[in-house]
Amino acid sequence: MLSLSALPPTTPTPAEEIAAAIVRIGALHDLPLEDCLWLARHGQEVMADSGQILFDEGSPAEHMVLILKGEIHVRRERGGPMSLLIGRTGQLTGVLPFSRMKGYGGQGFAVSPVWALLIHRSQFDHMLAAIPSMAQRVVSTLLDRVREVTRMEQQAEKLTALGQLAGNLAHELNNPASAAQRAASSLLTALRANRSNRLKLILLCLTEEQVHRIEAWEEKMLARTGQTLALPHEPDVLGLISREESLRIWLTAVGCANPWDLAAQLAEQRVTTADLEAMREFLDQNAICVSLEYFGRFLSAARAAETIVNSTAHIYDLIDAVKDYSNMDRSPILEIDVPAGLDATLQMFRSRMSNVEVERDYQPNLPRISAYGGELNQVWTALIVNALDALGNQGRMRLACRLEADLLLVEIWDTGPGIPTELQERIFEPFFTTKAPGKGLGLGLDNAMRIVRKHRGHLSVKSEPGSTCFRVRLPVDQLQAY
Repeated sequence: MLSLSALPPTTPTPAEEIAAAIVRIGALHDLPLEDCLWLARHGQEVMADSGQILFDEGSPAEHMVLILKGEIHVRRERGGPMSLLIGRTGQLTGVLPFSRMKGYGGQGFAVSPVWALLIHRSQFDHMLAAIPSMAQRVVSTLLDRVREVTRMEQQAEKLTALGQLAGNLAHELNNPASAAQRAASSLLTALRANRSNRLKLILLCLTEEQVHRIEAWEEKMLARTGQTLALPHEPDVLGLISREESLRIWLTAVGCANPWDLAAQLAEQRVTTADLEAMREFLDQNAICVSLEYFGRFLSAARAAETIVNSTAHIYDLIDAVKDYSNMDRSPILEIDVPAGLDATLQMFRSRMSNVEVERDYQPNLPRISAYGGELNQVWTALIVNALDALGNQGRMRLACRLEADLLLVEIWDTGPGIPTELQERIFEPFFTTKAPGKGLGLGLDNAMRIVRKHRGHLSVKSEPGSTCFRVRLPVDQLQAY
């Protein structure tokens, strides 16, 4: 029986009516009436209501199904929920003659009321003898089904890769974006504070000489930017903390407001209590506090602005790497810098590499090759993701690129557990995967192989425990590939 819930109708439909419906099957539209009647009389008529489960994933496939009315969806759960195929009125589906199908690849359920005719596989030989044209019709249907399922699986693999890429980019962009946001908030706070502080500076009524000496003192402090954080007699962080504490005590003694915050800003600029004592020569205590408060807020604002510049520069670099990776706004055939493509791909997955040591070994002055840049980046993505999965995001990865005669050789090494010898010949097969269910569809390396072959190249693997190397050889002269 086809289903868990589909049943024969209470009153069987006359064979002539079933035959009339069979003619509306796409693959059988010109089948003679007597052949349609043969199918109607040797098949099993079933009905199913909307929502009923027709078969489960992995259950034995025993029937060819002629969908006379209704719609059936097949959904795969094992590799992650996805719609595998849709069968509608007028389609021929299920197990077919010459098919190696043993079980259903997903769970089938009726989306609308279904009326179908089932032909058991035990009838196939009789059917082909009685209706010789069925052989060609079935083979054409099989080819169409293979193309459609392969297309959907490849699309699912691409969507999975896109999801990983989007997740990595979101992680990479979040860090500089958050830093820029915090820095902008700090900058705004410092600017608002100094807006009120400027009135205190005006009320000091400083002489021109005092103003010049304050400027000279500040320039001397600012000149220390870029020097080592600790002074010669402060070789460690504890020394820096001790200096910050001594600044706080000094600022508290002269009556400065917010000595904790001000001491931290001054200590980070490598100001010492000796520097503060020097201000006593030309300013009283109140003027020292007002001047230092303004200077401290300036330092805070300057550091915030520098953080914003650095963070936005990092975001720009990421966007530039994405453009290089995807070859946006460019023709498909390009003069490709392969090492740059490898680096752009690494950038996409940097969030997974915090515990991965990456070694680059690129021969200098390598020639560019004419290639489909976006497709080659798919190859690098498949191989790098494969290495990261093998490493468990922890270990060592080595990327090498060099000339080998008239070929450009790219090697991607990892220190993972290796690929068993008996599986090394199978890993490039479509739908074959060594990953756990739901972790991959087994199309990444197959897609990489097809792209490399399209470029008249060669992809191979050599693996043993602790050392796996994928090698891609591409002709430097690619003109004949197109």
